[in-house]
Amino acid sequence: MNVLLRSARIIDENSKHHQQTRDILIEKGVITVIRKRIELPKNCKEVKIKNLHVSNGWFDTSVSFGEPGFEERETIANGLKTAARSGVTKVAVNPNTNPVIDNKSQVEFLIQKSTGSSVSLFPIANLTQGAQGKELAELYDMKTSGAVAFGDYGKCIANANLLKIGLLYAQNFDGLVMSFPQDNSIGTHGFVNESPQTTKLGLNSVPNLSEELQIIRDLYLLEYTGGKLHIPTISTGGAVNLIREAKKKGLDVSCSVAAHHLSLTDEEIATFDTNFKVSPPLRTAKDVKALIKGVQDGTIDMIVSDHNPIDIENKKVEFENGLYGTIGLETLFGSVADLVGIETFVKCMTVNPQKRFGLPISVIEENACADLTLFDPDKEYIFKQDLIISKSGNSAFLGRRLKGQALGIFARNELVI
Repeated sequence: MNVLLRSARIIDENSKHHQQTRDILIEKGVITVIRKRIELPKNCKEVKIKNLHVSNGWFDTSVSFGEPGFEERETIANGLKTAARSGVTKVAVNPNTNPVIDNKSQVEFLIQKSTGSSVSLFPIANLTQGAQGKELAELYDMKTSGAVAFGDYGKCIANANLLKIGLLYAQNFDGLVMSFPQDNSIGTHGFVNESPQTTKLGLNSVPNLSEELQIIRDLYLLEYTGGKLHIPTISTGGAVNLIREAKKKGLDVSCSVAAHHLSLTDEEIATFDTNFKVSPPLRTAKDVKALIKGVQDGTIDMIVSDHNPIDIENKKVEFENGLYGTIGLETLFGSVADLVGIETFVKCMTVNPQKRFGLPISVIEENACADLTLFDPDKEYIFKQDLIISKSGNSAFLGRRLKGQALGIFARNELVI
């Protein structure tokens, strides 16, 4: 496919064209010419959009698609379609399926189901068998089948020795181990943040201490074993400080933050809307400020959507009975880019996750494979139901004004716009 992108402002700090407005010619999936002005070749589609910006394709390292087992929430096909229209060219898919992704055949199933899509799918496999936290899963077999990391989605590894063994074993094949940051012995029956706001509402809470205790333990284990540890979706200011200090000590640790934790607080819980019931829970404005600072100073490596479609039967219920999760792909860019800055957002969605999850680092230059995200960082709009592409509609951002809109992608020699 041949495409000419007109007057695109390039956002790629590794490219000599960074922050320049250029025409970009793509022929058969390869960037062949980047110039101020290019004549439109024959048999070439011209893309001309006001305020068009282009970066390397965004990589969202925490999405859930339901399939297999929860197709009523989302299918892989529609999930990948949602990702493409949300500006995401690569997704790391969580193993919270039924059955869970704890063997090579399940990893291969996910990859096979994504064949033919413009979006590349990379499975995250379970660290433990059945996600039960008792025995390690077949990590090496799953790595050779295409798994990019190992972790039990939304579940901490309570057994410290098991995580220790996992960190040691994964070093044999450069495996990335993930550990969800929540000590379930603290706030065992809680489902919202511990704060004056939630106490007034009479809801069982999960204090910041729960997250920070788990992180302290995991960092001590990492220091003891070596290896590579990734802590997904941190949510407290204390967590940012702990990881910042660990990096200064030279520990090989990375972390991510969900878009909703950068832009929403536990004040939203006053409405008892289950779309705000997420895990970890929404925290205070002070935590949000610390998380944004952590993104900007590089302590937090990645921003993720933590896209988790939940069917209406499990969301339109009493708050305490609702399942955790919000969809987030469609609102990923518009909800946070203006908070952290465009260049920082792009780095957290391209170079940082590519490097950590073992993918090649792409650069916008001539003769490079075209893997691009198209977006308008200044577009303001109200996020409404008709903008939801996901099969489920459980969005925490419905009715909110967003700034910044993904326009589409060019990836795998296909334009989606």
